[in-house]
Amino acid sequence: MSFGKKHLSSIDAGHYKNTCDSATEVMPVPKVVKLSMSENIGAPCKPLVAKGDSVKVGQKIGDTDAFLSVPVHSSVSGTVTGIETIRNGMGGMDTLVVIEPDGRQELMEGLHAPEISDQPGFIKAMRESGLVGLGGASFPSWVKFNPKNLSEITTVIVNGAECEPFITSDHRTMLEDTQNVIDGCLALMKYLGAGDGYIAIEDNKQNAIDKFTKMLKEQNIANIHVFPLQARYPKGAERVLIYEVTGRKCDAGVLPASLGVIVSNITSTAFVGQYLKDGIPLVKKRLTVDGDAVAQPKNVQIPIGALVSDVIAFCGGYKSEPKKILLGGPMMGRAIFSDEQPLVKANNAILAFTGEQAAIPEETACINCGRCHEACPFDLLPTKFAEAYERKDVQMLRDLQVMQCMECGSCSFVCPAHRPLAFMNKLGKAMVKEADRNAKH
Repeated sequence: MSFGKKHLSSIDAGHYKNTCDSATEVMPVPKVVKLSMSENIGAPCKPLVAKGDSVKVGQKIGDTDAFLSVPVHSSVSGTVTGIETIRNGMGGMDTLVVIEPDGRQELMEGLHAPEISDQPGFIKAMRESGLVGLGGASFPSWVKFNPKNLSEITTVIVNGAECEPFITSDHRTMLEDTQNVIDGCLALMKYLGAGDGYIAIEDNKQNAIDKFTKMLKEQNIANIHVFPLQARYPKGAERVLIYEVTGRKCDAGVLPASLGVIVSNITSTAFVGQYLKDGIPLVKKRLTVDGDAVAQPKNVQIPIGALVSDVIAFCGGYKSEPKKILLGGPMMGRAIFSDEQPLVKANNAILAFTGEQAAIPEETACINCGRCHEACPFDLLPTKFAEAYERKDVQMLRDLQVMQCMECGSCSFVCPAHRPLAFMNKLGKAMVKEADRNAKH
């Protein structure tokens, strides 16, 4: 595997940052919110409320004793009208706490800035905040901020690349919550013992680069550095970003902390800065709404648990019938089967496309052009993965290092034969994982 390319992907056109100049609009409280008990990639929470209970903003309504998890808090004040179970977009089942808001948005009594005197206190506060990775990963942040090799952490990287097409919510965070980002980065550096912080921003967001540069200079903060990135997908991928900023190679399965690095999404970092001032847990989220089926694309602040349909209605509804709705970007986002699905903490975009923009071209035969290999950030061979998968050759998949694939979609995007290479890579990885599980039994 090679990290040595000057240009890590051939995808540098079509950023579609249509809403980059759209200041965030606050969505009115909807008639219903449905808060998932599975808001992170770890263990789901158990509801702490029942039908008929009154709740307030910031009240903990779900939690678990499991290690890899964070609590869920109510984003509205109102009355719990039920506990539902639905099938999610991944095929699994989610438990939802359904709340009918009263419109008053009363805060839970006793919320205040956490009193922190040491690193364990910081970690406790981060868990109580409910923070997960807001770039889409939804990994419990308190676990990331509590590495086993704490004394070896030297660098905090704040990820402001936002390399996915269409999405501009992180860009608006940089412009609208600049001080919170700086304060959050300083807090992470303090409690992780890191001497240097980097705010990495793609150079198609020059106004954000300029604003951070100006404010850091005015505040005489010399150990946080603005790091411009070439605006080229997938520069924001964690493993790619670490190499870009530090030159350190991070293979699949290797924790950034083992390289002395902690990476935090810029919106996550802004939340840290705000939470340490007011103690209000994660109950709202900024996201981008765009796509050629949306009447009024914009950036919106929503209460977590709002339905996709209500957010779309706030954006003027559909101007054309959507043929595909994505949560996230077009490269790594996930299609949903209904716009009645509630939004969770890690959602950063709703993209609704018509048939013209969502059309999948007919697949043709591979012409061995090598474009997929050139586009891969890690010099992998997607066509060989596809061959190995089709032959069910697990050993070949291992030999070709299929587990290094991060499913960024670059190979599929550049393929002139329109082959679903990234999806086949995903299937190949699943095949290897299944073989490994069977070998243990």
